Amino acid sequence: MTKYGVLIGSLRENSFTAGVAHSLVKGLPADAEVTYLEIANLPFYNQDFDADSPASYKAFRELVAAQDAFIIATPEYNRSIPAVLKNALDIASRPWGESVWDGKPVLPASQSTSGMGGMLANHTLRQTLEFLNMKIMTQPELYIGNTPNLSDDQGNITNEDTNKFLAGVVKQFDAFVKNH
Repeated sequence: MTKYGVLIGSLRENSFTAGVAHSLVKGLPADAEVTYLEIANLPFYNQDFDADSPASYKAFRELVAAQDAFIIATPEYNRSIPAVLKNALDIASRPWGESVWDGKPVLPASQSTSGMGGMLANHTLRQTLEFLNMKIMTQPELYIGNTPNLSDDQGNITNEDTNKFLAGVVKQFDAFVKNH
């Protein structure tokens, strides 16, 4: 049984980013253990906390360490990723030399209401994941564009072709994880 952690970079209720993440999770094997990691209430990373971390930092780091692989879905904010997502990545990568992301397989996905599908956010996210020494599944790249046209009012992906595509990608990711 593989433990998959899921991070969603959008805090918005009924977010399209959560819809993409949920659609990906639906394609995981039946025996996969899935944990959605809550990132909304983590205090901003501060190096002063490395010596004496808040309980929320410790709990988050332990939860990250317990996962075998990650699906990270992000919207594109101003051609980058949301601060809440970057903050979570930073918290679990510190103190220096004690990153709990190290070596873990990851599937980065981005979405946008525009046609570009969050391409720049995806590459910004990949840049950080690469530095964290995560094993990034690089192909296919997941830039999901025009998400309002693919989703219902709750942000769920309802477009059949998109759901089939995402299911195929996550099947590839599961094989990628098992090979790493």
